[in-house]
Amino acid sequence: MAKKVVTFGEIMLRLAPEGYYRFVQADTLGATYGGGEANVAVSLANYGFDAYYVTKLPTHEIGQAAVNSLRRFGVNTDYITRGGKRVGIYFLEKGASQRPSKVIYDRAGSAIAEAEKSDFNWKEIFDGAAWFHFTGITPALNDEVAAICLEACKAAREAGVKISCDLNYRKKLWSKEKAGQVMGELCEYVDVCIANEEDAADVFGIHASNTDVTTGKVNKEGYKEVAKKLADRFGFEKVAITLRESLSANDNNWSAMLYDNGEYFFSKQYKMHIVDRVGGGDSFGGGLICATLNGYESQQIIEFATAASCLKHSIEGDYNMVSMDEVLTLAGGDGSGRVQR
Repeated sequence: MAKKVVTFGEIMLRLAPEGYYRFVQADTLGATYGGGEANVAVSLANYGFDAYYVTKLPTHEIGQAAVNSLRRFGVNTDYITRGGKRVGIYFLEKGASQRPSKVIYDRAGSAIAEAEKSDFNWKEIFDGAAWFHFTGITPALNDEVAAICLEACKAAREAGVKISCDLNYRKKLWSKEKAGQVMGELCEYVDVCIANEEDAADVFGIHASNTDVTTGKVNKEGYKEVAKKLADRFGFEKVAITLRESLSANDNNWSAMLYDNGEYFFSKQYKMHIVDRVGGGDSFGGGLICATLNGYESQQIIEFATAASCLKHSIEGDYNMVSMDEVLTLAGGDGSGRVQR
């Protein structure tokens, strides 16, 4: 029987100009759906898990379209509460060369931002579950949603469910001080923490030595130090840190590190030419959860998660539409991109 995994967060309508058009140039915007934890749920459903996504969405057609986008990829939507007036929106302008991508949020007053504790029966939701995942984006919405996250973590802990969190700091949603305070409380319940170069510094003031993300230079020793400090502070079983060297908006070097029981494991590095980087971190999280639940060794876990994320950067939209076999092939060393006949 497939293992049950639960994710909780906000799914948004994504509106984006075609190709590399700027907002001010575009006459039309393509509509898709996505959001941190929804993206993780889609990845896990693709890998054969019983993936449940929890949120609140309006009963109108746009809310239903968001639900349908998840169902299309096999995500279970039974625990989505219906109500509220609007689906959050984000506008995405894809960067190219030295011009960075740009995101504009229009999510105030969304259904999930107006959710209440009574909207979710966590005891029922976690019945039979093996894993719970959320990101730092969700508690950033407001104090009530942060309190719902805390309730979920307590219920998951009580049910013996493993908990992972991607710190995912978003400066457009809250301050570093508020993030540190709220995430500090939530992280007491977390078993597996996922971060990138900036999150640990922004949320908890933990910095990597000799690293400046704007120059694209990564110092592995500095990240060992960050992972150990995070684990020591919160008692995490595992800390995974993604290492992105940005050469330009289109070309990145991509690798990751796993700190597991006092040992450090580094993945191979991929030179990526990017089609769409949104959801890259979520696909890493989905890969990490998949490999861990499948009982992989530490080195295999970080190789699988990094390969899954590398493939996502080649796919339009938020969702990582890849299979286990595709990820295993790349993780095993076949990154040629040759036609599969």
